Amino acid sequence: MPKYRVNDAAVEHAQALIDARRYVLRSRWGDVQPSAADGTRYLKTHTWAEYGVWHLGLTDGAGEETKRRYAFVFGDFMRIHRMGIISCHYRAAEWGHKEIELAAHELLQYLDDARR
Repeated sequence: MPKYRVNDAAVEHAQALIDARRYVLRSRWGDVQPSAADGTRYLKTHTWAEYGVWHLGLTDGAGEETKRRYAFVFGDFMRIHRMGIISCHYRAAEWGHKEIELAAHELLQYLDDARR
């Protein structure tokens, strides 16, 4: 099983999106989660760094400019989705990636506090 570490740039990006109110509180994550093809389209007009900040996890040992490098997507490349964060939290908890789980939990709290 791959090992992941928290993508600090993604955490900062997510917080900036929340601060700018660029979030969706209710969505069906299965319907809006970016597909591999969506990621390829995004990369045609954006850098790997811009692609990477939409992913909460970095895969240890994966090449820098590969999709395999990035895991736990939390937005649709335009806005952060509350259900995307919840999905990251759930998947990380399910597979024992504690650092990712905690980072997702903290982002969820940050979002919930910001919307009050």
